[in-house]
Amino acid sequence: MHPIATKTGLRAELLARRAAMPPETRSGAARPIRDALLPVPEVEMAGTIAAYVSIGDEPDTRSLLFALWKRGTYVLVPRLLPDGDLDWASYEGPDSLVPGARGCLESSEPPRGPGAVASADVVLVPAVAVDRTGVRLGRGGGSYDRALARVGPAILTAALLFDGELVESVPAEPHDQRVRAVVTPSQGLVRLG
Repeated sequence: MHPIATKTGLRAELLARRAAMPPETRSGAARPIRDALLPVPEVEMAGTIAAYVSIGDEPDTRSLLFALWKRGTYVLVPRLLPDGDLDWASYEGPDSLVPGARGCLESSEPPRGPGAVASADVVLVPAVAVDRTGVRLGRGGGSYDRALARVGPAILTAALLFDGELVESVPAEPHDQRVRAVVTPSQGLVRLG
């Protein structure tokens, strides 16, 4: 089967599963994900973390962003550009977030440029699923593959998932950028090989 068709089918299946998830399960994922990430050595020592403001049925990142910011970490959040690439701006607390492209919240602070992600010590990304080798299934726009291509090989890159979204296999394409870890509510941080 063509990899795109396989990815499309897997994405549709997993997004349907998310949509059917009880609201309390979805909302209950934020705290264990946050609590698993905050003590990770790379996160504790990070001067800069590139993260994202969750949308729709993604695991909620708002309490995580706030906790990182309150402890003095410089947090970058993305701004979707017209060409699908990501620009980055500093998160300065919940009041710095404003509506942006495609229903996303983004920072009202000045943009730092698409290359700003390369300065991050940790990069947290959304995903629909990730396999045990780090192949990430996103929403299909390629924005995070472009961003992750700018990140050095020693940087912790982690996708935030619901339980059951760390899967055995995700179809890979040449442009796909792997993540080095996932974080789920029940397993916490899982480093991938």
